[in-house]
Amino acid sequence: MKTEFSAKAVENLAAAQICFDRGLYNACANRAYYAALHAAVAALARHGIRRDKIDHGQVQADFSGELIKRRKIYPAKLKSYLYDMQLARNQADYSGGSVSRKAASVWLAKSQEFSEYIKKEIEK
Repeated sequence: MKTEFSAKAVENLAAAQICFDRGLYNACANRAYYAALHAAVAALARHGIRRDKIDHGQVQADFSGELIKRRKIYPAKLKSYLYDMQLARNQADYSGGSVSRKAASVWLAKSQEFSEYIKKEIEK
C-alpha cells in the first residue's frame, strides 16, 4: 500500500492481532475497524478520491459506490465490511456490552481479508 494511510492500516492490523492474542477483544474490534478504514482511505486515494477530512460514512459510501459498484475494482462481498466492522467497534467502544472472542475473531479475519484485497490492488 502506498500512502500514509497504508502504513496506518498495517499498524492497526498488527495491533488488532496483538489485542486478540492477549484476549483484548474490544480493543481488537476497534483496531480491526480502523485497519480497514485506513486501508479504504488508501484505496480511495490510489484512485484519486481524496477528502480533506475523514468522515466514516463518506469513506464507506465512496468505497462502496465508487470502487465496488461503479469501477468494479473490488468484489461486491466487501460492500458491507466497513459498515459491519464499525457496528462492532461501536459496540466495543460505546456500549455496556463486550465483544466476544468469537466475534473478535470474525472481525479480525474480515479486516485482514479486506486489507489484503486492497494491498494487492494498490501494489499492481
